[in-house]
Amino acid sequence: MFEKVLFNYQDLEIRISDYANEDILYLLNHTVIGSEGGMRYSLRNIEPRIKGYGNKIRFVSLYKKNQIVGCIGACYRLTGEEELKVYCSFMRYLAFQSSYQTDLRNEPEKRMHEKIQREGSFKQKILELFSKPHILNLYEVSESDRHIMYAFVEGTNERSKNLISQAGYEHVRSFQTIAFSRFSPERHSAVTLLDEKEKPLMKELLSDFYRGYSLFTTEFAFYNNKYYVLKEDGEIKAGVCAIPSEYRIYNIPGVWGWVIMKVLPRLPVYRRLFNPDKFRFLVFEAIYCKGGEEKKLEELLESVCAIEGYNTALTWVDDRSSLFEILKTGVDTGALGRMLNAKPGLICYRFINFSDREKDLFFEAPAYISAYDFS
Repeated sequence: MFEKVLFNYQDLEIRISDYANEDILYLLNHTVIGSEGGMRYSLRNIEPRIKGYGNKIRFVSLYKKNQIVGCIGACYRLTGEEELKVYCSFMRYLAFQSSYQTDLRNEPEKRMHEKIQREGSFKQKILELFSKPHILNLYEVSESDRHIMYAFVEGTNERSKNLISQAGYEHVRSFQTIAFSRFSPERHSAVTLLDEKEKPLMKELLSDFYRGYSLFTTEFAFYNNKYYVLKEDGEIKAGVCAIPSEYRIYNIPGVWGWVIMKVLPRLPVYRRLFNPDKFRFLVFEAIYCKGGEEKKLEELLESVCAIEGYNTALTWVDDRSSLFEILKTGVDTGALGRMLNAKPGLICYRFINFSDREKDLFFEAPAYISAYDFS
């Protein structure tokens, strides 16, 4: 493990590390994600998820007078196939102390102007880190390599959209949150855990299913050996990895958001699906479905909920992909799925050492979204 100072300026300092120290963990565990008026929530399983990234995560932290005020994580991976094959860094765990965000508002006008001038050039250095992955001590990354740094941004979060725009990120694709729920999920006998010997076959099936997707990776497909399959006559018809997760929800926008937040928790049956103070759900990762077997996929997802002891699951899908069509038209996602009407999120890329023709491929290809990155 390492931690070092990248650069400093007066009382401000940027540090980089390949692990989450106590300062970072405290900040992340006390951060509410989202913007006012939009979806707002906090994560409840941060430390084990960070461990899941292994040695492929770097944290960039901002310190002021030796006190942490902000951080962001960069998760490194090889994604895609053929022309879409490229090393990427997924940006997550963006967090700032609320007191730092409001510092300038509380300053007299003259002092505020001085602060803006003093910290402006330092801010530029921070933004440069969003476009220079070789600075992050990542393996096999040099300054001349092609690389994509990408992030998921809530469509209504103007502050985050403005930040990544300043860092040179482009809105390339959009995604939707898909909820799957059952009041009393039933297990189907054809559903079992994937046998260890079948992992190579399952990887091939997943690679074929997501051929033509950008950002595709099987890195978390078999996380904790919880990949379930539905088989008939020895053939895998559908598959999914189930990752238990938990949020605390503070707000869901819109009329249905109000119903979900204020009404459902008061109804005993619906409370099985959603409890904002302790929202327990499965994350569905690496979904697979053989062509024409959408109903088998529905049986699989329900069975996994029953086996794992959950009533609700979430996944995130490019809204112009074949998987999105399967989930929206071929699968009954249940009561919560019908109520949830979230606005599309943005998938934003920072292309490094790409030609315009190479960029165009990523604008045209649907993006694979690893649900692990939301867990």
